Amino acid sequence: MPETLVHYFEHIPSLHRALILAGGITFFWIIEGVIPLFRFGYSKWKHAGVNLFFTFTTIIVNFAFALLIVKASDWAIAHHFGLLQLADMPFWLYLLAGLLLLDLVGAYLVHLVEHKVKWMWKFHMVHHADMHVDTTTANRHHPGESVFRAVFTLLAVWICGAPIWLVMLYQSVSVVLSQFNHANIRLPLWLDHAISWVLISPNMHKVHHHYVRPQTDSNYGNIFSVWDRLFGTYNYTPTEQLRYGLDVLEGDGKADQVKRQLQIPFDKKIKTDY
Repeated sequence: MPETLVHYFEHIPSLHRALILAGGITFFWIIEGVIPLFRFGYSKWKHAGVNLFFTFTTIIVNFAFALLIVKASDWAIAHHFGLLQLADMPFWLYLLAGLLLLDLVGAYLVHLVEHKVKWMWKFHMVHHADMHVDTTTANRHHPGESVFRAVFTLLAVWICGAPIWLVMLYQSVSVVLSQFNHANIRLPLWLDHAISWVLISPNMHKVHHHYVRPQTDSNYGNIFSVWDRLFGTYNYTPTEQLRYGLDVLEGDGKADQVKRQLQIPFDKKIKTDY
């Protein structure tokens, strides 16, 4: 089993990665229609078109950084560099530790920084501008933000000393979990709460998309909820109290216009002290 897992993700075809991305969106898109959390009454296809545009730009940025990430991983393994290289451990522990560390630096930390550094926050606003959060929102990132996230992924690989199979596995799990916790689905409260003790559940992440603080500045995780609980950024707010968007973008009315969303980081009229 370990050898099969390692071999598969070490040589995972680009087609399979594309199928994971498309399959996840399709699956949660269908589930949203069956058990929606909110009934938006919006044009789902028009809304998806904008978010899929940003999904495409994210893929382009990731491809641009792919070789650097592979080289960083190969260098770390060849030089026994990184936290994962400090001690021998059973495969299951190595796998878990690797996923946790990659998630900490490559998802939680970059997300936290984007909320604290004003010029980075302007790019991240595009993600929060979505007024109808659903599974397609998962990859709604301005190309500039996609670069930030790719750089932190590169940093995570270097710090962890992660082999490329572990990086590919992490990215595959990450994209599906992000689609899951953004999905507009209603799970039984007991189930969502139970999931949130280990993973970022849909209700937990929806709190992050509330339009004002302190909720906006909470629940930064992508896969594991342990980092929010450990660093004191966890917030529980009932979903019936949530409202999507950002207060500083109220009245803009162009959340579903690609041109406007691309301009947001460079619009000096938009306040960063929301």
